[in-house]
Amino acid sequence: MAALPNATFIGFTGTPIDKTAHGGGTFKTFGVNDERGYLHKYSISESIEDGTTLPLYYALAPNEMLVPKETLEAEFLNLAKDHGVSDIEELNRILEKAVNTRNFLKGKGRIEKVAEFVAKHFQEHIEPMGYKAFLVAVDREACALYKQALDKHLPKEWSEVVYTSDNNDSELIKAHYRSEENEQALRREFAKFGTLPKILIVTEKLLTGYDAPILYAMYLDKPVRDHTLLQTIARVNRPYENESEKMVKPHGFVYDFVGIFENLEKALSFDSDEVNSVVKDIELLKRRFARKIDEESAEYLDLVQSGFSDKIIAVLIERFRNEEDRKRFFKWYTEVEMLYEIISPDAFLRPYIERYTTLANIYTVVRSSFAKRVYVDKEFQQKTAELVQSHITSGAVRLTDEIFEMNGTTIELIKAKNTPDEVKVINLIKSIEREAEKRSGDPVLISLRDRAEDIRERFEDRQITTKEALETLLDLWDMEAKRREIQKQEGISDTAWFIRDILEKNNIPSKELTYTVENIITTNPEFASSAKVLREVRTKMYISLMDHFEDDERLKKIVEIIISTLCRMKI
Repeated sequence: MAALPNATFIGFTGTPIDKTAHGGGTFKTFGVNDERGYLHKYSISESIEDGTTLPLYYALAPNEMLVPKETLEAEFLNLAKDHGVSDIEELNRILEKAVNTRNFLKGKGRIEKVAEFVAKHFQEHIEPMGYKAFLVAVDREACALYKQALDKHLPKEWSEVVYTSDNNDSELIKAHYRSEENEQALRREFAKFGTLPKILIVTEKLLTGYDAPILYAMYLDKPVRDHTLLQTIARVNRPYENESEKMVKPHGFVYDFVGIFENLEKALSFDSDEVNSVVKDIELLKRRFARKIDEESAEYLDLVQSGFSDKIIAVLIERFRNEEDRKRFFKWYTEVEMLYEIISPDAFLRPYIERYTTLANIYTVVRSSFAKRVYVDKEFQQKTAELVQSHITSGAVRLTDEIFEMNGTTIELIKAKNTPDEVKVINLIKSIEREAEKRSGDPVLISLRDRAEDIRERFEDRQITTKEALETLLDLWDMEAKRREIQKQEGISDTAWFIRDILEKNNIPSKELTYTVENIITTNPEFASSAKVLREVRTKMYISLMDHFEDDERLKKIVEIIISTLCRMKI
């Protein structure tokens, strides 16, 4: 700087320190005299739009647990000389002088109350969703005290303490020492779904540089400010998805037991306006849930005013035949469900429970009607699943899940059933699909399933009426039932029947030829997984059939139909 006094210095940082008023800091040293202080900035809101981070919501603890406002401001927030705190060590030095604040936070009666509150909140709100949490205490002694208090309300293995050791530590603090190897293992386990621990109690370690996307909630009981505040709450804003558990983390959540978010402008010496725009009170989610139920749900709730009878299920099938209509409803409902999971079991929900349960049941019926395979307990997050299962078990909700046995005696029973045609169509398609899945070695059923799927698509796109779909499916059903009876009498295999049917449709009624082609398949069972064997099988089929076809293209087409269908059967 001395050698190049007129140079412009450019810095790249995630933690700009604003001490311009005191003649120093990032904005004084680097860049140009830009009124915003930056040459360029990638903002929090931009990262949320890009999906690299999630929005943050917070809630304030009950007033009696919050640090008295006057104490917090005098000992922490109003210290102008300490604006721009850039690291955790600097923050801890400030807190060492904040005697009244620390004494309040570590009061025995208060720690017991906060621990009980945290345990109850975690059990009811966070744990059922499958996510994990941090409890951030003011210092290491407070961490140890919180561990003792939490163990009175939660299984001991649910929580662990992570902090550094010191030669002068008390026995209370030493009780939670862990080796470097043990701590690394703990970090790895915490970041996984369904493992222990579920809560980490920390004060300094893991507040920067540790990423565990499954971390959803932070119980903040340590005054933090400036960059340490942003770095701390950023532990919970990492995106997380778990497809097998139907988990998509909607946002991060901070429960503030200090009062920092009540004074965000003072806690952040820079960009507080921007942070305020992306860190929002969780009360906003309650308002959004209420708006969706009160103002947007009528078009769906009006469909089931008389309960979930067969007639109403037919109405729902007809209403959601079109795939785009279903997608729109599923997208809308998924947001409502996510809001419910976040808010539940708050008393705020009481006026909405009945309507929300009805919406969840509509979703259940529509999903079970149009999805090829539905496991109800996996279609919902845990809190909603309990509501839905209770209604299905009690019979309050009926699903389109009647699967028919595929034989000649059931077709008249299906026709005679006092069930709406829409429901019959759905159940017949499902019955064919389930039968094809159950008898995966039958190539005839693969073709039958393809035809049923084609009927489903034309039915959903309204290219055919419900009556036409039902008549076509019944014809398929009748044809398959008769096929089985004849096949049983003749004593031939599924594969031989399929090959013979293809040949007969092409005017080649040769029993000997059928068994020749079948033998090519059965003596080369690995043809579906080996390109070399597949080429050999294709060549042998050509040679066996070529004398019966004048048109070479037609021959190729027949061979490909046989091979492609049998390959799918093998898979």
